[in-house]
Amino acid sequence: MSLISRNPATEEIIATFDEISDAALEEKLQKAHDTFKRWRTTPFAERKVRMHALADVLRAKKEQYGKTITEEMGKTIGTAVAEVEKCAWVCDFYADNAEAFLAPEPVVVDGAESFVRFDPLGVVLAVMPWNFPFWQVFRFAAPAAMAGNTGILKHASNVPRSAMAIEEAFREAGFPDGVFQNLAIGASRVEGVLRDPRVAAATLTGSESAGMAVASVAGAEIKKTVLELGGSDPFIVLADADVSFSCDSGANARLQNAGQSCIAAKRFILVESIADEFMKRYTALYRTLVIGDPMDEKTSIGPLATEAILKDVVRQVEHSVKQGARIVTGGKRLPPPGYFYEPTILADVKKGMSAYDEELFGPVAAMIVVKDEEEAIHVANDTRFGLGASIWSRDTKHAQEVAKRIESGAVFINSIVKSDPRVPFGGIKKSGYGRELSHYGIREFTNIKTVWIATTQSHAGTIQNTTE
Repeated sequence: MSLISRNPATEEIIATFDEISDAALEEKLQKAHDTFKRWRTTPFAERKVRMHALADVLRAKKEQYGKTITEEMGKTIGTAVAEVEKCAWVCDFYADNAEAFLAPEPVVVDGAESFVRFDPLGVVLAVMPWNFPFWQVFRFAAPAAMAGNTGILKHASNVPRSAMAIEEAFREAGFPDGVFQNLAIGASRVEGVLRDPRVAAATLTGSESAGMAVASVAGAEIKKTVLELGGSDPFIVLADADVSFSCDSGANARLQNAGQSCIAAKRFILVESIADEFMKRYTALYRTLVIGDPMDEKTSIGPLATEAILKDVVRQVEHSVKQGARIVTGGKRLPPPGYFYEPTILADVKKGMSAYDEELFGPVAAMIVVKDEEEAIHVANDTRFGLGASIWSRDTKHAQEVAKRIESGAVFINSIVKSDPRVPFGGIKKSGYGRELSHYGIREFTNIKTVWIATTQSHAGTIQNTTE
């Protein structure tokens, strides 16, 4: 199998790469394992220097790396450069905070000294998607490396140049060879890597089906996993919301990365008293957007990343319309070349439609009008997903009460949902489990180890007085 880098704006093939051989894969796995034995004992001060150096490399090459991202998956150039800058931020964040996050925690017990320490697990396999080809990798790699683990990356097959660039950045920053390696392999070889006894754990960001496959194998091997899967985030506009502000924010929330984001707003749940005003303003915003060359700074919306993604969006819209949804604006693929789809608004969306039940991974907003707040909460939770949600209201105290009832890993009030190194990121239900980022994220791939030091003979333990 070949890994193909194809420009989704032109459909032209940029480069083709062969998968690595079994012998080369074996060499990389052994290198990751051997390097872990040394890297885990490297002082935090030294890890910190390397991680800050990695941030410097990313900032110095942000234009180059941004161009690679745009050429390979179609993101507008401004957002691609911003993605690289965000990766530099997460590197600096963990360089500065990892030692404190992983410091031993004392526990008060009678007659003994006790503490909890956080030791690295080993080689961590990362299976990553194409939609944020740098950020998704770095939000795993930075904390994992600072914790003393080594990482191996199986990136999406349509972004091989991004994967190679990330490995190059680690090398240029002076990390020991083997701390981070790219595995140029196809999906069919992931199971073999995950079953390898040298691999201690895995993290995956991607589809439900990919998550189930990895979790199944990891479960059979009894290996730790973190899964960040799909989302159908509700954007809840309550009766007292600032409609102008929520509309402007909502357009960005839905259309970031041409709608190809797990935490993009997908279902707009509008209380009927403000629904007409919201729809009118929101539709006007969509009609001002510029669709075209993602390398052009004036472009608002680039292409979808692959032909398969485009076809799936077409199917979802067509199915929803057949079921009674109404196209307010958009609703068509633009003529080739390129995988472009018009920014689309669907009204009259109801349960049973693709736009209600499935994740819309493209520039399509599903509008759902409800009679009141109670119905809004019901609809927000009426999904198999639970990644993020946003609530829009002038009464932030009351919005916090509503947030308690929303089934998701994050709720943002009067703000679009986003990932930030300082707060945990992850979902519930079919959106996955485990957390990335913050101190919670860096501890996911550590052994949370209890150390108990008896200070008196009576607390040393005997056969007679110890229990499980």
